[in-house]
Amino acid sequence: MGNIRKVWQPEIFYHITMRGNNKQNIFKNKDDFIFFTTTLYQANNIYTITIIAYSLTNNHYHLLIRSPVIPLSEVLIFINQQYSSYFKRKYKYSDQLFETRYYTNMISDAKDLLKASKYIHRNHLYTQRTILEGLANYPYSSFIFYTDKKIRKPSYINTHLLNSLIKKYPELKMQTYTMYCETIQIEVEKSFHRPYSLT
Repeated sequence: MGNIRKVWQPEIFYHITMRGNNKQNIFKNKDDFIFFTTTLYQANNIYTITIIAYSLTNNHYHLLIRSPVIPLSEVLIFINQQYSSYFKRKYKYSDQLFETRYYTNMISDAKDLLKASKYIHRNHLYTQRTILEGLANYPYSSFIFYTDKKIRKPSYINTHLLNSLIKKYPELKMQTYTMYCETIQIEVEKSFHRPYSLT
């Protein structure tokens, strides 16, 4: 895994991307996606984390995450080991599930935080050419927690930050965070649709 311990700052959010080894699928069905989100819940109970955006697709996942107490590298080791053990037991799989290292990008600028979260919430459109009536219909991202207040949010999800940031930037001309994500902006698509440097 990437050596994030050396650059970990507890007040900063990190955009984490983890892919299946050789781009193989790491999620095969609904139960796999559910187990991964359960692992996020367990990680929060043990380490205390805050996630403001996530997206899970067949062969990789994205997290926009902050770990205020424990180095983020330890949290990611826990998440990946828990899920890898589950996957190997379920599918009698003996090879390496994830790539050796994850991609990480430290994000301290508020506008970049908005852009990264938008990229994450739209990620399934880039990778699967999914056609949906609205981003909220994709079941394996955190976007639904921004659109439906009746749904109980997991303890690790914080929707307040991104909603509040939109109001600070009137030049974005967006009334809500969900409108911001659902509006296509070419500069956002180009700037975040690329691999991040390994650390």
